[in-house]
Amino acid sequence: MIILKLFLDLLPCQLLYMFQLLVSSSDRSVYYNKVEYFRFSSSLGKFVGYTEYGVMQANYWNRQTSYLAGMRATKVRLNNVTISKTAMRLSKPYVRLDSTAPFGGKHPAMLVCSVYDFYPKQIRVSWIRDGKEVTSDVTSTDELADGDWYYQIHSYLEYTPRSGEKISCMVEHASLREPLITQWDPSMPESERNKIAIGASGLILGLVLSLAGFIYYKRKARGRILVPSS
Repeated sequence: MIILKLFLDLLPCQLLYMFQLLVSSSDRSVYYNKVEYFRFSSSLGKFVGYTEYGVMQANYWNRQTSYLAGMRATKVRLNNVTISKTAMRLSKPYVRLDSTAPFGGKHPAMLVCSVYDFYPKQIRVSWIRDGKEVTSDVTSTDELADGDWYYQIHSYLEYTPRSGEKISCMVEHASLREPLITQWDPSMPESERNKIAIGASGLILGLVLSLAGFIYYKRKARGRILVPSS
């Protein structure tokens, strides 16, 4: 039996679609509107409730001894798919910070902080400007499922650039021991950096070919026999 199905059988039908099961490490949790109701704690070997209703559910499931023993097993079965503990490890997010065209608001510039490949779903993305968290002109997508147990999210900051300022995207996630901070470098747009990188590569290639041609010419010149003219 599946904990999600058993739990949802006790709820009003109109709430079923709003629930999700979060598989995090070896703990299994039930959330509603991003509020955790109860979970099975692998370290305690029992269900733990975090709300009044969640405590009631935890007490109920803790009395189901056979089911409780199954939850203590090394694997969990979801929708007829068996997932080992090693497949449920925390996945650290990958962050990319870019400049993009603003949506047409009151500011001339916009940054997007894209966070990829994190698990579990719960994550916090915020903006830091000159050491202070930005609370206005910030929009964000929901956590988007990639279809492979990983998630991505995108946060946007509209702003008016100031000389010498420092803007960073801060990501907080269960897989991180401390917040992951990525600082924006406004000195040069990414497109310009790519142009310079391509130009530099072409210059190096040209120098290599020129050097090879010069060496070839010198070797050919040494093999020539000079004939005096009459």
